[in-house]
Amino acid sequence: MVVRHEDPLRTPDDHLEDWVVEALSERRGSATIIEVCRSVWDRHEGDLRSFGDVFYTWQYDIRWAAHRLRRREVLRSASLSPSGMWELAFRPDMEGKP
Repeated sequence: MVVRHEDPLRTPDDHLEDWVVEALSERRGSATIIEVCRSVWDRHEGDLRSFGDVFYTWQYDIRWAAHRLRRREVLRSASLSPSGMWELAFRPDMEGKP
């Protein structure tokens, strides 16, 4: 999928947040940072290349995307997840758990 850059309100950071959620959703809500980055690269390499300078910083930027998702409670707090893991806050296999 190639991102259309005609939408001036969507930034590369917005796409990275969406792609983090997409990658985690594909893995039942939990994955290592490496697995998330691999998934984003496999599915969105062309998009990343089209973002100009973001192509050179996206693996750094994706960590900030995860931070923003945690603040919005889309991802579980780092203190509640195993080290090196990103988890969706509401996973089907975590129903009823914090």
